[in-house]
Amino acid sequence: MSAVSTAPTADHAETPPPHRAGQATTGVYGITVAADLTGMSVQALRLYERKGLLQPARTPGGTRRYSDNDITRLRRIGALIDDGINLAGIVRILGLEADNTALHTHNTTLQERNTALHTDNAALIARNHQLRGTRRNRNVPPG
Repeated sequence: MSAVSTAPTADHAETPPPHRAGQATTGVYGITVAADLTGMSVQALRLYERKGLLQPARTPGGTRRYSDNDITRLRRIGALIDDGINLAGIVRILGLEADNTALHTHNTTLQERNTALHTDNAALIARNHQLRGTRRNRNVPPG
C-alpha cells in the first residue's frame, strides 16, 4: 500500500468549515471538498472509510456526503497519523475516546440525578419533621 498524504494544508489546517444550521451531523460536503478541507487525498478518505474510521452519509445514488463532524474526525485522524500512529491504533484510540465521552455524559447525568435526589430527600426530611412536630403538639394536654 502506498503512503497517503494526510498533512493539512496551510489554508485548512485550523480553519473549520463555515457553519450552517443543522450541518454538524448532516452530510453536505462531497468527497473532493472534504479532502480539500482536511488537506487529505480523496484516496485517503476512501481508505479511512474502508478501515471503519468514519462513515459518511450517502445520497440515494451512493455519493459520499461528509458532515462537519466527519471533517473534525478526519482532522483528528490526520493528527494521530502525524503522531506516528497506525490505522489500527487510530481505530482503537477513537473507540476509546468515544467510550470516554459516553461515560462522561453518563456520569454527568448520574450526578444531576443524585443532586435532585438529595434535594428531594432534604424536602422529605423537613416535611417529616414538620409532621412529627404537628403530631406532638396535638398530643400535648391543654394547659
